[in-house]
Amino acid sequence: MSTATNEGRESVLDGVRTPTADSALLPSAHPVQLVDPEGRHTPDDRYPLPSGEDLLGAYGRLVSGRRINDQANALVRQGRMAVYPSSHGQEACQVAAATVLGDEDWLFPTYRDTVAVVTRGVDPLEVFTLLRGDWHSGYDPYEHKVATQATPLATQLLHAVGVAHAAKLRGESTVVLAMCGDGATSEGDFHEALNFAAVFHVPVVFFIQNNEFAISVPLTSQTVAPSLAHKAIGYGMPGERVDGNDLAALLSVLGSAVSRARDGGGPSLVEAHTYRMQAHTNADDATRYRSADDVERWIPKDPLVRMRTYLKGLELLSDEAETDLAAAADTIAATIRKGLNTDVEVNPADLFEYVYAEKTTQLREQAEQLREELARDAAPADPAVTGSATKENQR
Repeated sequence: MSTATNEGRESVLDGVRTPTADSALLPSAHPVQLVDPEGRHTPDDRYPLPSGEDLLGAYGRLVSGRRINDQANALVRQGRMAVYPSSHGQEACQVAAATVLGDEDWLFPTYRDTVAVVTRGVDPLEVFTLLRGDWHSGYDPYEHKVATQATPLATQLLHAVGVAHAAKLRGESTVVLAMCGDGATSEGDFHEALNFAAVFHVPVVFFIQNNEFAISVPLTSQTVAPSLAHKAIGYGMPGERVDGNDLAALLSVLGSAVSRARDGGGPSLVEAHTYRMQAHTNADDATRYRSADDVERWIPKDPLVRMRTYLKGLELLSDEAETDLAAAADTIAATIRKGLNTDVEVNPADLFEYVYAEKTTQLREQAEQLREELARDAAPADPAVTGSATKENQR
């Protein structure tokens, strides 16, 4: 955020705490934008433009993110995955969220944030095992400090605040970035997470990807607030709005919010204005609640095209470099494709191995019962019994 501290949070009169008005909590009147849809730099005095090197690196991740979405949709059509919540058109939000974090920081994603999880460094194939239905989330959350992708709305926000609070109590410099969609802001867990974070002044950044629809419910049916970022004011934390299709602005705004939290400034809320270009999932028929014209209007705002145009205009992206980036993205897609086209060997005993660190009595009993049943099924049949049964069937 542009404000480094949270001065003026409250005043004390006769022992009673009274919140003070602070214009620094107000989000921008318009979403922060540093590169417009035509690929032109639009300066903002509060937020610096990331370096060309940083933007080029982030653009490469953007290319991979788009390829991952395309590959996932193809795998769904082929029956290799049951469902996929696409982030096509929102990849800039995903890439920026993972890029601004340090190695010691935590990312708490939603079910739609596959690209963010991969950008954070998690093996793409491990990410997709969750969507395929294998194993217990598919990856180790502690390896890259990425929580498991959450399907319930807003529950991960509470977990994120808990991690941030624990880090503060331990005196660590950890910052937690918690992602959610506009639909999650209508959940009670959203309120509880922001309220706790503000009261205990924990280092967490709440990042809302406002793609204008909670499945089929438009934003206008969820809130009458001037913006979702304005909700931050009620909790005493700063809010900010950013163009969610502008990779440069996202890196700058989110990076500022993370730095603020790390420096002891407390929590903040960032709302990215973007659009869900494809259906909620492959099981959804988006044509029932929005028109093709609505989607068409967002095509010129594509974050991938916008950043490519900007980088090419400054001669930071050559045709050769773009070919290399596309090849690297294809390699990731091939890894995912190969992995999901391989049948998994299922071990029924895993049902009991990872529920608790130490098995309960009931789990041990159930595991032994299953083991005995599998052993009986695998044992060779008694010839005498089999022969008697055959003769009986022939009568």
